[in-house]
Amino acid sequence: MNKDILRTKLIEALPPEAILEDEPMSRHTTFRAGGPVDFLVTPSSIEEIEGALKAARAANADWHVIGCGSNLLVADEGIEGLVIVLGEKFARIDIEGNLLTAQAGATNKQVAEAARDAGLTGYEFASGIPGSIGGAAIMNAGAYDGEFKDVGVSVTCLTLEGEVVTVSAAGAQWNYRHSMMSDRGYIVLDATIHLVPFDKDKISARMAELKQRREDKQPLELGSAGSTFKRPIGYYAGKLIQDAGMQGHTVGRAQVSTKHAGFVVNMGGATAADIRQVIADVQNAVFADAGVHLETEVRMWGFDD
Repeated sequence: MNKDILRTKLIEALPPEAILEDEPMSRHTTFRAGGPVDFLVTPSSIEEIEGALKAARAANADWHVIGCGSNLLVADEGIEGLVIVLGEKFARIDIEGNLLTAQAGATNKQVAEAARDAGLTGYEFASGIPGSIGGAAIMNAGAYDGEFKDVGVSVTCLTLEGEVVTVSAAGAQWNYRHSMMSDRGYIVLDATIHLVPFDKDKISARMAELKQRREDKQPLELGSAGSTFKRPIGYYAGKLIQDAGMQGHTVGRAQVSTKHAGFVVNMGGATAADIRQVIADVQNAVFADAGVHLETEVRMWGFDD
C-alpha cells in the first residue's frame, strides 16, 4: 500500500472534513476498543463512496465498510488501509405507501421510529438492535422472533466491480445471520422494507416493551457487540457458556457478562486483546464441556488468526 497516494486520492474525492488520518477505531465500534486505521472517511453520497474505493485501488490499499461498528472488534495494533463509515451523512429515510427505503447509514432505531411515526408496523423487532439498516440487510439481523428477511423487499448495492445493482429478496438469499451480499462483498447503499399499517400507539407500546426487555436482560450500559456468538443448532450459546462455568470469566477489563452470558463486555478500558482472549477462552471451555464450537457473530480485523 502507498499511503501517500491514498491520501492524495482521498483528498481529490472527498471534502477535507470527511477524511480522518490515523483514526482510532475505538471511536467507531460499540466495543469501544481497537487501534487506528490509516484513513477513515465518512461519505455523504454514492459518488463519494465510489471515489473512496477508487482511491484505495489506486494505492493498492485494503478497505472495509462499516455502519455503527456494532459487530466488530479491531486489534489494538490497528489496521492498514481505509475504513468507509456509512453513518449519519448517509441515512435518508423515505416512505411511500407501505414501503420504507432507508440509506445504509440509518440506524435500526431511526428506521423503526420513522415507521412508527408513519403508522407502519413490522420493524419493531429491530428497534433496539445497535446497528444500521445496511448491517441488518447484510447479516439478516434478528431479534424477538423477527428477522430482516421477514420485511426485506430489495437492497441496492455497489459491487466490487463498481456497478450499482438492485438485489431482490430472493436474490439476497437471507438465512441465519447471512446473505448473498456478505458472500460477494457487496456494499449496501440502501434497503427497502415492506410494512403494514397499524395503530401508532400500539406500535409505540411494542417498542417500549422490547426496550424494557433488553434493559432487563442485557448489559446495555457496557461496551459490547451485542450477542457475541451465533446460536448453535439445537443449543443456546448463553446456556452452554453458563454450563461451562464461564459466566463472569474475566481477562483484564473484558468479561463474560454476569447479566447475560451471551455477551462479552468491555467493563471500561479493556483492550481488544483482552476481549479476544475472553472470546477464545469461552470457545475452548464450551468445546471441552459440550463438544460444541461457538462461532462468533463478531467480525475481527487485524488479528493474526
